Amino acid sequence: MVAVVPPAGDHGGDAALVAAALGVARSDLVDLSLSMNPFAPDVRPLLARHLDAVADYPDPAAGERSLAEAIGVQPELVVLTNGGSEAIALVAQLVPVGSVRDPEFSLYRRHLRELRDDAPRWRSNPSNPLGLLVDPSECMHDTLVWDEAFHPLATASWTASALADRPAWRLGSLTKLWACPGLRLGYAIAPDDASAQRLRDLRPRWSVNALALAVIDEMLELTDLDLWARGVASSRDDFATRLRASGHAIVDTDVNWLLVENDPSLRERLVPHGVLVRDCSSFGLAGVSRVAVPRANEVDRVVAAFERVADTSS
Repeated sequence: MVAVVPPAGDHGGDAALVAAALGVARSDLVDLSLSMNPFAPDVRPLLARHLDAVADYPDPAAGERSLAEAIGVQPELVVLTNGGSEAIALVAQLVPVGSVRDPEFSLYRRHLRELRDDAPRWRSNPSNPLGLLVDPSECMHDTLVWDEAFHPLATASWTASALADRPAWRLGSLTKLWACPGLRLGYAIAPDDASAQRLRDLRPRWSVNALALAVIDEMLELTDLDLWARGVASSRDDFATRLRASGHAIVDTDVNWLLVENDPSLRERLVPHGVLVRDCSSFGLAGVSRVAVPRANEVDRVVAAFERVADTSS
């Protein structure tokens, strides 16, 4: 019996499910459906040194102070969360009515109680899935919640300088920056102290686990936004050149992924060659795939897979 690739879900990161369906090891798949930092250091050795942390209930206060110092904002404004998704869900409880202009990240719609065109806008910068930075000259007054999950890798800055004096929420994902999606570590920068406290009051007790908190200081010491952003830009451009040479229609971005157009079956055809990409149909972009920039040791393998499927594209 020929194994069938499971249909794409609403999000990427389904490599374990796909591998199980195909009867192969998870390590046999290069998962480019998740847009992680290809230059992030391996967090696992750090975690191994902090296993004793699981013996105590976690307290995020010290981690919030460390992250606030790294970002350059007041510590009272930073609230750590169980991944960027929890930051979105919690802020949506405080700001339950909003507007979302597609294509846009689906979790905003999922967690907002009501969608209304005249309500404050929820927006990603860079755009997810388009991967484009917001033009600084563009009017930002209509946006109350900015999702900056990929901003550091696109700009070498934790947050957009244009937002420094605006009464807006800024959300981030250390999960993506440090390439550890299973660890779950995100944050919100509140527009004021009172809003931050309201978010802390909503946050479930002990939602940020002790292992994640234990490695924050060491991971911040290893974080080099300038080096990583330059590396992402260079690797992305080289990757795009090689994929175009293999015959694929590539759309450039400002961040750590590319878009491939006019190929609705790309995901299914790549999987047998050990590469998983993100089908963008859930964004309303039929026939488009999002492909994360691979780590350096994966590039040749990924390009070879794209070359093999190029002649079979529809």
